Amino acid sequence: MPAHRKWALILGASSGFGAATARAFAKKGVHIIGVHLDRKATMYLVDELTQEIEGAGVQAWFINRNAANPDDIEAILDQVHERFARDSDDTIVAIMHSLAFGSLMPFITPDMTGTLKPKQISMTLEVMANSLVYWVQGVIRRSMMESGGRVFAMTSSGGRRIIPKYGAVSAAKAALESHVRQLGYELGPLGITANAICGGVTDTYALRKIPGNRKLRQDAIERNPHHRMGTPDEVAQVIVGMCDPAFAWVNGSVVYADGGEDAVATGTPIAELREMGFEIPDLESE
Repeated sequence: MPAHRKWALILGASSGFGAATARAFAKKGVHIIGVHLDRKATMYLVDELTQEIEGAGVQAWFINRNAANPDDIEAILDQVHERFARDSDDTIVAIMHSLAFGSLMPFITPDMTGTLKPKQISMTLEVMANSLVYWVQGVIRRSMMESGGRVFAMTSSGGRRIIPKYGAVSAAKAALESHVRQLGYELGPLGITANAICGGVTDTYALRKIPGNRKLRQDAIERNPHHRMGTPDEVAQVIVGMCDPAFAWVNGSVVYADGGEDAVATGTPIAELREMGFEIPDLESE
């Protein structure tokens, strides 16, 4: 009989939260299916991550395709299903959705130039929210996740707050959280949970693409009780930890893995924090 193998399906696996979660699962002996969309210039990140995962003694299967395209989703899941059919004990124990690609433009400008178009709004919603539903539907339809499975989706406080030029992404994050609630309800009878993870302001490649990100990072350092930003690895530990059976009753929720950042309304200015002895990086020089 083939050995029982557990797999984590990571969407947006080559960097940031996705890569950190892949590493964390690998250290727990879970094999990795990583879906990513990279050009030649960034493929070295995937190669390095593959070596790291395989160094943990598990398999790394990375697929460079569009994780938000319904046709690609079906094709990838057909591949996975075919591979699993050869080893009937293989199963997906976790799906982690970390697709961070959307239009960062305003709805309104004084002369109404450079504003979001319908296609850009729809694309952002498809990539950052609706694709989660398509992946989960495809996995369940193929019976590749059993009772005890977990579905995670990365959200942000931007789904409830105003950030300049973040309107389409904010709407997508709000929709993503709604999808998670509905999935949690409909997956419940199967013994599978779905939760959104809010990691706070974390210094990732996706964050650096947001206009005014230096101010976001500064505000996070001022508000966070730890007076620093969290790391993708810290968030990944929460995700992997929630796969323990002890967390089976957490479902349809937004879980804040942010060190308490979201709960603080007003922080301490960085200048005062430095006077108090905290070592705060010089964000102006970055």
